[in-house]
This record gives sequence, structure tokens and C-alpha cells, in this order.
Amino acid sequence: MKKLPSSKKLSFSNIPLGLLLVGLAGLLIISMGIAIGVGSVPISQSTVWGVIAHKLSFSNSLPNWSIGRENIVWAVRFPRTILAAIVGATLAVVGAALQSITRNPLADPHLLGISSGAALGAIIALLHTGMILGLVTVPVFAFIGALFAMFLVLGVANFSMANSAGRLVLAGVAVAFVLTALGNLFIFMGDHRASHTVIFWMLGGLGLAQWNQLWFPFITLLLGASYLIYKARYLNAMMLGDETASTLGVPVQRFRLIVIVVCALLTGAAVAFSGVIGFVGLMVPHIVRLLVGGDYRKILPLSALLGALFLVFADIVARIIIPPEDMPIGILTGLAGGIAFVFLMRQRRNVAF
Repeated sequence: MKKLPSSKKLSFSNIPLGLLLVGLAGLLIISMGIAIGVGSVPISQSTVWGVIAHKLSFSNSLPNWSIGRENIVWAVRFPRTILAAIVGATLAVVGAALQSITRNPLADPHLLGISSGAALGAIIALLHTGMILGLVTVPVFAFIGALFAMFLVLGVANFSMANSAGRLVLAGVAVAFVLTALGNLFIFMGDHRASHTVIFWMLGGLGLAQWNQLWFPFITLLLGASYLIYKARYLNAMMLGDETASTLGVPVQRFRLIVIVVCALLTGAAVAFSGVIGFVGLMVPHIVRLLVGGDYRKILPLSALLGALFLVFADIVARIIIPPEDMPIGILTGLAGGIAFVFLMRQRRNVAF
């Protein structure tokens, strides 16, 4: 049987990057409007956008909705939806960057133990130290935990002389198990009356989103993603191997260290406000590569938008699947991501990632 020509495969590599970004951004805005209107109390799109325009002073017309619906839209669902987009974009960008510097298609913040380290730091802050640094206590502890986890993975890989990319992932899995066990230990040793809240948070959720907290993950994403996109040429070179990247003028060791720190900061900021959400950083970059190729100048911005879009849709499903309860979003991303990745592997079964 003859193989189908490559032109038959779904590909957007010939479409200008600007057009793809505008299209995905428009789809994301529409999806966020739908997400704000969905829930135990359905709200029409006209009311959703009317409330947003009124709050942002884009409209001077008198409100024709109740105060209750206005509070649902502005105080509850809008910050939650924005947090979903921020976290989805963050995890996708981190996954893409880690896959470059490790040259491993399985690298993502979850498999390399970064999420587990961030969760451990957040657990210590929530159950043992208290809010000693004020509002930024949990994000700071989550960042320290994520950074510790990443350096621990590198240390284990160096100790075991695991120089290959595959063994680096194995080191990450081992560290993730250890840090998860430590997190469970700290939960067991903490206040049992508060443990149920932490356990629900570890499953991944966006229900605690507040306006006064969104600035931290947003600014972190803006700065971290901007740096990675600015260094996209270096990330392209890293995919060719350390020696080749070095001959192309990339300071390999220093650049890898900087990317690790940036990824730890991004992951810590995301995990601190959403809990542990898996598979976004692993799956989304692969889908983007499948559609537009391996150029990181395209992969990073498109992964950010597609990751945001994916998590916004996951949040919609989480709120409607068992109303009026919200299913932990980490469960949905694990199910959807695992199934999608199996089909992705089947489609690319003859291609070396």
C-alpha cells in the first residue's frame, strides 16, 4: 500500500506566524467568554461582555443585569478564566523550553519533578510556615521548591553519569517520586483540619483565583516567555546538541542554567496558584511541532496560546461535567493529555521525536 504524500498531512507551516497568532488569540478570547458564561448559573454572552465592558469603562450604558450576576462574572469567573489561560500558557512554554535544553521529547515540568518540587514548597508554606512573607509566600516557596527540584535532577543525573537525554528523564521521575513522598509526609505532619484543602489543591484547581493575585503569574509569564522567545535561536541550536550549539556561538552551560532558573520560576508561579496540573507542558509543544515544524520562533508563542486555549476548555469541562461541583482540573488534563498523546505517538510512529 502506498503512503500518502506529505502534502496530505495537516500542516500550518506555510501560514505566516502573525496570522496564526491572531487566529489563536481571537479563538482564545471567544473561548474565555464562553468559559465565563458557563457554570451552575448560566450567563448569556451579552451579559458577560456587557459586565466586562462596564467594569473596564468601555461602556457608559446603564447595566441591565443583577448585582449577583455582575459579581459572578467579574469577581469569580473572569479571574478564574484569566488564571486558566496564564497557567496553560506557562506550562506549555516551560515544556517546550525543557524539551530543547534536554533534547528530550518527554521533558516537561511534571515528569522532570519541577511540579513536585513546587508543590512541596507550597505545602510547606501552607501547612507549616504560614504566610511569613505575606501574599507572595506561597509563590516564593513554590519557586524555591521548583528550583531545588531541577538542580536535584541535574545532580542525580550527574551522580549516576546519566548523560543521555532518556536517563535525564529517568532521574526526573525518580526525583519526582521522592519529592511527592516528602510532600505527602509534610501533609501528614501538618494540621489535619487543613490537609483536605491542600490535597484538593494538589489535584489542580482554579477556584481560588483572585484579582489581587493574578499580577504575579502574569508578570512572571510575560518576563519568562519574553526571554525564551528572544533566545529562540539558542533553543533551536540546543536541539542540535551541545557541541553544535557551542560552535554556533551558544554559551551552552550558562544558557542551560539560565533556562532552568526561568523554567523553575515559571513553574513555581503556576503551581502556586493552580496546584499540580500535568500533561500540558508535554502534549502542547508536540502538537505545535506537528503543525508548524521545529522552529522555536514559532513553537514558543504558539505553544503559549494553544496551552492557554487548552486549559480554558479544560476548565469549562471541569465546571459542567458534575454540576454544581467543580472537578479538579488536573484530573481532566491527565485524562485528555494521556489519550491525546497516545494518538500523537501513533500518528508519528515512524518519526523520531
